Amino acid sequence: MINMPPMGLGTFRLKGEPLLATLTNGLELGYRHIDTAQIYDNEAEVGTVLTRSTVARHEIYLTTKVWTSEFGPGKVIPSLEVSLEKLGTDYLDLALIHWPSPKDEVPMAVYLEQLAEAKAQGLTREIGVSNFTVAQLKQAIEILGPSAIAHQQIEVHPLLQNRKVVEFCKAHCIAVTAYMPLAYGKVLSEPLLMEIGQRHGVSAAQVSLAWLLAQDMAVIPSSTKRENLAANLAALKVTLTAEEMAAIAALDRGERCANPDFAPDWD
Repeated sequence: MINMPPMGLGTFRLKGEPLLATLTNGLELGYRHIDTAQIYDNEAEVGTVLTRSTVARHEIYLTTKVWTSEFGPGKVIPSLEVSLEKLGTDYLDLALIHWPSPKDEVPMAVYLEQLAEAKAQGLTREIGVSNFTVAQLKQAIEILGPSAIAHQQIEVHPLLQNRKVVEFCKAHCIAVTAYMPLAYGKVLSEPLLMEIGQRHGVSAAQVSLAWLLAQDMAVIPSSTKRENLAANLAALKVTLTAEEMAAIAALDRGERCANPDFAPDWD
């Protein structure tokens, strides 16, 4: 079993030719971590690229996320079997619960226990959650036990640092993946990040990614441009000073990009 590579290819809002090109370019450049979800409606296209690629399946860390409509009794596993069929593979590296059930319509134990059963059946090698609050993470740990939840995927970037949740995850050995790590491009015009980037000869985007990576988070930026995909990957080689890390930490202003009406009561 491979560990999750820290730099991944996000596929949110990508479909058709742009998605096929992004994944093909990404794999050629050296990416080995792909993140998708049932609700993105692009698993089949991801599967097409995986099937065509010369990169072996076992070299790629593949994540999908179970949508809230599939949480009811007896639904999670069949939904993951459909995902596997679309993705053209017989296992996932990571299956996540995409969002907690809105207003707890489905009790957490119902869908988490099914997710744990999917792992027991070999459909996925690791399981986790996404967009869970600290209270919800505590509940999840009570349901499945202290080491069952391997990952939590949440929005984190310099403008929304989600410290309470990140610190809880670290304290409970739950790995964190930061989605929207560039805040939909907002970090690109952040003066401090631009200034630090100039010092290192890199972009503000690369500084933002390097800052997250330095905190042992995985990141899943998305881009349709090959040069941006290459630049994101190059952020793995950027090392920020302790002073720069601290200065970026002071940028937190709770600027959340993903906040749908069914979101939980955030920490």
